[in-house]
Amino acid sequence: MSATCEEAAEQVTRNLGFDCHDVSPVVSVRNPFDLANGTMPVLELVIIAGAVWALVHAVRRLRAGDPVNLAIWCASLIYLFVTEPPLYFPEWFGLDEQYGFIFAHNVFTVQFMWDRLPLYIVAIYPALSQLVYEVVRVLGVFRHRGALVGSILVAFVCQVFYEIFDQLGPQLKWWGWNDANVEVNHPALASVPMNSMLLFASVSFGVMTYLAVKLTGSEAPGGGPRRGWSLTWRIALAGVLTPPSMALFGIPSAVFGGETPDITAQAWVLGIELALVWVAGLWILVSHVRRRDTEGPEPMTPFARVYPVVYLVAMALLWLVALPDFLDADNGITSDGTPVGSGWYTLACFAGAAAVLAVLHTARRRTPVEVG
Repeated sequence: MSATCEEAAEQVTRNLGFDCHDVSPVVSVRNPFDLANGTMPVLELVIIAGAVWALVHAVRRLRAGDPVNLAIWCASLIYLFVTEPPLYFPEWFGLDEQYGFIFAHNVFTVQFMWDRLPLYIVAIYPALSQLVYEVVRVLGVFRHRGALVGSILVAFVCQVFYEIFDQLGPQLKWWGWNDANVEVNHPALASVPMNSMLLFASVSFGVMTYLAVKLTGSEAPGGGPRRGWSLTWRIALAGVLTPPSMALFGIPSAVFGGETPDITAQAWVLGIELALVWVAGLWILVSHVRRRDTEGPEPMTPFARVYPVVYLVAMALLWLVALPDFLDADNGITSDGTPVGSGWYTLACFAGAAAVLAVLHTARRRTPVEVG
């Protein structure tokens, strides 16, 4: 057994269709048209292109005097590199007994780190963080309601956009969860661990956004936006402090954990916390709509106008590809042997994302398009 492919990892990767022993320790490149299925290169294109556009947009915002977009873009990568390696190789960090092996990504066109880290996963952190922050920023919530309220709305927007993707991935073999890991991967909503739904899809991005806005959004002592080292260490701090926030918000459900976890109680706790994300997010969104006569939005940017729509349409098309097998699934398992996500929750997320975009694109004041 290799140091990078213990028994649980071997089982999960075998189900995905590759051997985790026969991998490159640094980087590997494959033909995008020879992956496990045709949805994978489409997913890569949408996410990687979004990350690149997000960086261009963030640099333009920086040149215009606002460093927060770039701070979030960079902090998300720091968060990635603090979080992902222990998830892939818990035994390296002494976490194998505490957390065990959690999941493995399938092999995509470009892979890093013993084929555990696809390039598109590196890209999804800045692409998604920029998508949700920019939507909320352009709505005007940060300007009128402050960093805390804006970040809570970011947590909700991230939930509805990300979970559309998250509920689909296991069915299409984009990744596989270690279902035997009761401590972390249960309780689950269909094929998706509820811990991931709450702590990754909402808490982490909400907290990271709050930290980035508070740490980098204020003026430098001499006036003007922060630059250089003053900006750099604040970005690093925002990224490094994000993972501990997940542990903090995970305490309520962890109370019912231990050697013999009460999965039902944990499901109730996580379900209530997820419901609070929805209630808080929808309340902020509705109250913002009611105040639009006095609290106008920020000028629209090309990134905010186009990329969230492209992302949502792409996910809808990918769901349509998966729909026949989803509907034919027997007891949550397709004929291909892959677990399906929650259809009802996905529909709710599509509705939530559509509502966010409807608010973003309607009843806007006549202002010129800002930097994109």
